[in-house]
Amino acid sequence: MRNEFWDFAGGFPFAGMPFGRRARFFGSGEIRLAILSLLSEGPKHGYQVMKEISERSGGIYKASAGSVYPTLQQLEDEGLIEAAQQNGRRVFSLTAAGREELEKDPETVRRIWERAAGCEDWGRWMGPEAMAIYGPLSQVMKAGLRAAGRVRAHAGGVDRVRDILDRTRQELDAL
Repeated sequence: MRNEFWDFAGGFPFAGMPFGRRARFFGSGEIRLAILSLLSEGPKHGYQVMKEISERSGGIYKASAGSVYPTLQQLEDEGLIEAAQQNGRRVFSLTAAGREELEKDPETVRRIWERAAGCEDWGRWMGPEAMAIYGPLSQVMKAGLRAAGRVRAHAGGVDRVRDILDRTRQELDAL
């Protein structure tokens, strides 16, 4: 299942931001495929799975224990992965059935990691200082959208809005 919001947003991580609709990083069934994909690269324990997902998304998506561990348990119950104790931790490996399951939908797996890679750049700007500008940024976005709606019937109206926003971007880039 495609997450249309991510497609519309061009990969911009609106999820959880105060000015955006709460989008889900993973669509239905995608967390399963992501975990199977990670385990196809080698055995991992649950924390490594969570860390890898976070790193691949530039920190935009932080997989929780509440989503990863139940999914690991379900995959193990289905015989798609197996667990072994190593250094006091449960380490999960892909089974042959898990490999077959993963190979059923390579396109979705590709889209998952493509979406995650699209978020990597955003992660470096997601510190506390970025949180301080979300409110004003939200207001600029809303004002731009309202203005575009008001002037859309006027020749060149939307171009004026775009020019204003472009000048603002240039000023910010110059700081």
